[in-house]
Amino acid sequence: MAKRNNTGLPMGEALREFIKENRLEKGMDRVSAREAWKSVMGKGVNNYTNAIELRNETLFVSLSSSVLREELSLGKSKIIVMLNEELGKEVIKKLVLR
Repeated sequence: MAKRNNTGLPMGEALREFIKENRLEKGMDRVSAREAWKSVMGKGVNNYTNAIELRNETLFVSLSSSVLREELSLGKSKIIVMLNEELGKEVIKKLVLR
């Protein structure tokens, strides 16, 4: 059983420490990337989004509209910057639109 630290940490800091100690960052990043996509891209794009998956710093997004896919592919680098800003750290380095 883990040793209990009674240092009076704020809840947010204690959660970050727990996530780090249990090596849960990648899983949390996957969930955060999905939420960031939904937040940054808005309802219009989300209506055509089928699946979002983060694998090894690459975000794979499946879209049901080929026209939208082409439009978004023109601004991939800007989308990556906006998503990383929303996440607060550089999680996404590549974006693949399918």
